[in-house]
Amino acid sequence: MRAIWKGALTFGLVNVPVKVYSATEDHDVPLHQVHNKDGGRIRYQRICEVDGEVVPYSDIDRAYDDGERTVVLTKEDLESLPSERSREIDVVEFVPSDQVDLLTLDRAYYLEPDSASPKAYVLLRRTLEDTDRTAIVRFSLRQKTRLAALRVRGDVLVLQTLLWADEVREAAFPSLDESVRISSKELEMSAALVDSFAKDFDPEEFTDEYQAELRTLIDAKLEQGDALDTAATFGEEEEADSGGEVIDLMEALRASVERSRAARDGTGESASKKSGSASSDSSKSASSGKTSTAKSKPASKSSTSKGSTAKSSATKSSASKTPAKKTAKAS
Repeated sequence: MRAIWKGALTFGLVNVPVKVYSATEDHDVPLHQVHNKDGGRIRYQRICEVDGEVVPYSDIDRAYDDGERTVVLTKEDLESLPSERSREIDVVEFVPSDQVDLLTLDRAYYLEPDSASPKAYVLLRRTLEDTDRTAIVRFSLRQKTRLAALRVRGDVLVLQTLLWADEVREAAFPSLDESVRISSKELEMSAALVDSFAKDFDPEEFTDEYQAELRTLIDAKLEQGDALDTAATFGEEEEADSGGEVIDLMEALRASVERSRAARDGTGESASKKSGSASSDSSKSASSGKTSTAKSKPASKSSTSKGSTAKSSATKSSASKTPAKKTAKAS
């Protein structure tokens, strides 16, 4: 990792030199736009609306428009502001950790000690752990003043920027003001449903299936060229029936609890057939099947075993079906 910022954590007279690293990264497959006729890449140019000329980035200033007048802010104007001149992360206060609203959490950064001795760094980390407190800090990054929460993750101090109070919208929904009667039996069944799904959270168990399928499609095109039947890449899949609105809440809760219990007892397949929908295990195997089928070539037996009559129509419809939609959304 490469440090994006260097400065010092300060609280009282204590000064902790640190390096700042981005703690997260985007795993999406990078895509760009091309001309569908010849594959030529589409690029954007900065064109002045007054003279119609292409303007280099070095000649561009910022401006604010209030609807009637425009104020131009030069680079010198912006550099005169005090924000970027500060290289300190100032601790404003220490608050109980449960008082930090998760809705306000934004970008996360790792802090690495940047001194010969990490004693001050470890002292601050231990203090936050022992007191179960989160430090609210203020600092400047990329010409903006930031508010952030400083907390502990394992052996590392994590700086997580916070949204300002006026950046969080108020949830004002009239439907939530209506009086709703929840019976004790409904609460009991709902709690039983929660209990049937209860387990420890492991983020490694979850994958971004869309990005995996997109990567599979790209790899197949690289290996076999553009003349590729997308049905042979992803396999044919029926669109799931979204169903209607559930009217009987108790019945839905009861059915969900029974299905979850049946799945735990090893009878999830029969319970799934009775309920008219696929279980989570079968959907996982379908997803796995898509991946393995995707890597096979269009001429494989698995893609030709469905009969010549069904193949011609099914292949045409599936070619404009799920994979095509997903690729279009990505681009």
